[in-house]
Amino acid sequence: MPDERSSPHQPTQDPEPMESLYPFLYAGHADLDGVLAEVRSSTAAKALEIVELREECLRLHHDRLIECATAMAERVAAGGRLFAFGNGGSSTDAQDMASLFMHPPAGNRPLPAFCLTGDVAVVTALSNDIGFEVVFARQLAAFASPGDFAVGLSTSGNSDNLVRGFAEASRRGLLTIGLAGYDGGRMAELDTIDHLFVVPSSSVHRIQEAQTTLYHVLWELMQAALSDDVPSSHATS
Repeated sequence: MPDERSSPHQPTQDPEPMESLYPFLYAGHADLDGVLAEVRSSTAAKALEIVELREECLRLHHDRLIECATAMAERVAAGGRLFAFGNGGSSTDAQDMASLFMHPPAGNRPLPAFCLTGDVAVVTALSNDIGFEVVFARQLAAFASPGDFAVGLSTSGNSDNLVRGFAEASRRGLLTIGLAGYDGGRMAELDTIDHLFVVPSSSVHRIQEAQTTLYHVLWELMQAALSDDVPSSHATS
C-alpha cells in the first residue's frame, strides 16, 4: 500500500494562508511593476514601524536601561558572567548577545558569556529525560554563581522554561533581566525578574527587532559604565 505522505496527489499546503501572504503569486497574470511597487511600499512601512517602535522603547525604558546596565557592569567588575537564553528566534538573539559579549567590536572589552541553548546535547538530554521546561533552570543550577546575571528573551513572555529559569536564577542570587513583547505576559507578573523591558507590540518580527536594539543598548551602556563613563540616570534621552 503506498505511503499517502508521498502521494503526488496529496496537497502539501493549504493555499489560502499562502495566498494571503503572497497574493501576487496567485493573481494569474501579475503586474510586475505593481508587485515591485507593493514590495517597496511594504518595506518602507515596516522600516518606519520598527524605527518608531525602537524610539518608543527607548523613551519608555531610558532610565531603567541605564540602571540595569550599571548593575550589569557592577557584576562584571566583580567577576560576574552573562547567561542568556530564549526559545526559537529568541534563542538566536540570546546567542547573538553572548557573542557580542565575548567577541565585541574592536576597542571594547570582551566579557565571559554563555548561551544556554548552545549545547545541543545538554538541551536534548534535559528535554528528553526530564522535560523541556527545565532546560534553562537546570543549566543555571549547574553553572551559575550568585555574582552572575541572567538575560531571558521571549516575544510572548509566557514560556514555561523562561519562567523556571528566572526562578532558579533569582533563587541563586543572580541579577535577572527579561525582554518580552506584547504586554509582558507571565514575565510581567513575576517577582523573580529585577529588570523587565517590554516591547509594546503585537508583531513578533518588530518585537524581536526592538529587543535586539535593547540588548545592544544595554551592552553599550555597560561598557561605558565599566569605563566610568556611564551617563546619569537623570540625563535626557
